[in-house]
Amino acid sequence: MRYLISGANVQKVGKRSGSPDPKRHLWVLGLIAPGCALLPSQLVLHTGYEVFWWIGPIIVLIVIPVLDWVVGEDGTNPKDEDYELLSGDRYYRWCTYMFLPIQLAGLIIAACMWAGDDLSIVDKLGLAATLGFVSGIGINAAHELGHRVESLERWLSKIALAQSAYGHFFVEHNKGHHARVATPEDPASARMGESLWEFLPRSVIGGFRSAISLEKGRLHRRGLRWWSVRNHILQAWAMTVVLFGSLMAIYSWTILPYLLLQAVIGASLLESVNYVEHYGLLRRRRANGNWARCSERDSWNSDRLVTNIFLFHLQRHSDHHANPGRRYQTLRTFEQAPQLPAGYASMILLAYFPPLWRMVMDPRLRAHYHGDISLANIQPRKRDRILVRHGMASAA
Repeated sequence: MRYLISGANVQKVGKRSGSPDPKRHLWVLGLIAPGCALLPSQLVLHTGYEVFWWIGPIIVLIVIPVLDWVVGEDGTNPKDEDYELLSGDRYYRWCTYMFLPIQLAGLIIAACMWAGDDLSIVDKLGLAATLGFVSGIGINAAHELGHRVESLERWLSKIALAQSAYGHFFVEHNKGHHARVATPEDPASARMGESLWEFLPRSVIGGFRSAISLEKGRLHRRGLRWWSVRNHILQAWAMTVVLFGSLMAIYSWTILPYLLLQAVIGASLLESVNYVEHYGLLRRRRANGNWARCSERDSWNSDRLVTNIFLFHLQRHSDHHANPGRRYQTLRTFEQAPQLPAGYASMILLAYFPPLWRMVMDPRLRAHYHGDISLANIQPRKRDRILVRHGMASAA
């Protein structure tokens, strides 16, 4: 069966083929993201434009947002009867598996260029920024692989995290964030009134501490000490040490600043996505005071097709949190899930400017709670001020 991608939807055209997924052949386009690390030298060589050393941020912050608006939304859901077929189709797994060798090849090429004298400092910084954006999107590939029960995919997740030196994410995301999401206890859930720049240090530091605590607890329950070969965090960090150490041994220690810079950029891109995904959303409490199970209403979603392809359906975040065992190709969109006005790539750009972010998102958050903004996850020190601004009595 052929498919027509329009500005409104993905439509079926012609006879039905063997695949129930209208986006089946689009998922390989997600490999363009790590491919960005392979492109700069060739683009500069053939065009003479040194701006292409910065191709990573150009694609993520400019090209993808524009394509999101041009191509539009995809609101189609897989049928329930096709769930097992889609889940078992190994084609989708290989789309994420192939991310890793392309990502690592790009890093090796970049390391060679950082060690040489042919590039200016500005060009090397641009290449580091491009590698950083690839590293950040690589964390998303690690995120998809890390949720799986298969041992191979969990190890591949740790390998994908090596470039960003963010191996503790493997523990914190699965055991911490998913348990506490959309509550004040979750460092990766942004609060209403909290800017991206306030959120970043809280999420980075809080997530690191949480991961250490969670892994210590797991090891203790198994009768193991922190310095164990079974420590998931140490395993992931060791991969970073081996990767960075090998590259410096081959090329030069002078590449270390660029390796660290791209890792910081990659981690900040991940945390910026975290900021967008749950801004101001708060789970309900049960009568006994415990948090209700995470529902489709507790994550911001977007059906923008282009970003969904590049991020393996990460924008169908509500279904992911409500059903974390679902593979990306089976995730669904829901009417009750709060919708963003644009794709994640566009919203990250908006989040860089807090007044614009609040102007766009605070009214949507209020509408999501039918005018009762007290139901939102509000920055504690700004709570009274925000309630008064929205015409509600403050706690005082």
